[in-house]
Amino acid sequence: MSDQDISSNTTTRILKTYKEARLQNNENLRKLVVETAAALLQEEGPEAVTVRRVAQKMDCSTKIIYSLFVNKEGLAQQLYLHGCKLLANEFERTPQTADPIQHLLTLGEAYWQFGQRYSGYYKLMFGGAFADFKPDEESMHGTVTAMRQFLTAISHAQGQGLIPAGYDTESVVRICWASLHGAIHLYMGGHLGDEQTAYGVYRQTLTMIVSSLMPDHNT
Repeated sequence: MSDQDISSNTTTRILKTYKEARLQNNENLRKLVVETAAALLQEEGPEAVTVRRVAQKMDCSTKIIYSLFVNKEGLAQQLYLHGCKLLANEFERTPQTADPIQHLLTLGEAYWQFGQRYSGYYKLMFGGAFADFKPDEESMHGTVTAMRQFLTAISHAQGQGLIPAGYDTESVVRICWASLHGAIHLYMGGHLGDEQTAYGVYRQTLTMIVSSLMPDHNT
């Protein structure tokens, strides 16, 4: 590297303002707080995620966390958005198939796996685990983005004439989602027995949904 290159790099570093450096430092700190909260969420459940516990984990004062997120709900929102990304990833990893029936069954399976693998996130996002947290517009947009694969699968089935005309795509997705969520939520509440039994109920629910949407096709 030439002296000119070194001088140029040095100048670039010097030209970064204090405000820019502070903003970058705050953003890195925010990410670290969210990662710490996420670890608590996964390891101990939503009830463990408090500003005090996160501060203890990070060996810092609660004041620092409040300065970054205002309150616990601000932190919960970031966890919610991260959960949306995890759910989207679960759907994106599902095998692509030309058979719309199999595709819907596979997406339904991915939704179950998300609920089991990330139960803390699931309870936060869809189980009301944080009583004072209500998803805002940004959070709701994240949910829609996460569910896009499901929406696309229903839309494709409609385009092929497999789902009777007159069904609103978004309404169909909400009905499917509500039914599948009901089975998962009942299981998490201890109403469906052990995991194997609950999974059996979930699969039957999923199969019945797909059968009712496409009555002229075997599942």
